[in-house]
Amino acid sequence: MTTKTTTSRINALRAMTLLAALAGTAGLSACNTMRGAGQDVSSVGHDMSRGASSAQGSIARGTGASSN
Repeated sequence: MTTKTTTSRINALRAMTLLAALAGTAGLSACNTMRGAGQDVSSVGHDMSRGASSAQGSIARGTGASSN
């Protein structure tokens, strides 16, 4: 093998390693973003549930109806 071929292979390996590292970093970032989005959606769901329970309790107290 010539020195030029060896250098080309080393450069190609470096480029592939850099690309793999960048892809891994992007993948980890996406996972963290999706986890945050999931937590936000969950938080909205819990807030809506608490609001609905509060409204139901207010209606029950106002009308004397059972909240079951």
